[in-house]
Amino acid sequence: MVVGGGVAAGLGYLGVTTGAITVDLGRGRRVRKLSVAPTEIQASKEVVFEVLAEPYLGRQTRAVAEKITVLERGSDMVLAAHRTPVGAGLVAVTVETVRFTRPDRVDFRLVRGPVPHVVEHFLLGERGGGCVLEYAGELGTDGWAVGACWGEVVARRWETVVADTVAAVKSEAERRARR
Repeated sequence: MVVGGGVAAGLGYLGVTTGAITVDLGRGRRVRKLSVAPTEIQASKEVVFEVLAEPYLGRQTRAVAEKITVLERGSDMVLAAHRTPVGAGLVAVTVETVRFTRPDRVDFRLVRGPVPHVVEHFLLGERGGGCVLEYAGELGTDGWAVGACWGEVVARRWETVVADTVAAVKSEAERRARR
């Protein structure tokens, strides 16, 4: 009996960690802010927008295709699966809607993942001939204090992935602007 419970708990943990199971109880929802530091980019906001939108609306490189799969595409919105390594050989899969408001904003809304609620956005502003890329969002978990603890674990990884994405966007946008 104890072994069966341990196996079930282990499978549950794997399911939640990888996003295969979302704990959405509708009870004890705790929401925390997501953010990374605003980033100044030496490129126009149009170029930065194109770099952000390209994996979803344009042609994907092989490296991007290993991380993002567009499941459905419209003129200003896509449904996309994102694969993120989370350690120990595990990969979290989130499914999100991504909406594009050219050239100022990209919005994301979680459909399926390791938590029941994430909304986030990138805002693009102009500053001194370049662009300021701002990111903000919120992540929600259910289950009161236990869910809040899980939310902190997920949020730390989520913000790290976003910071890495922002750094890659900055690098590519500045490379394109130099051409």
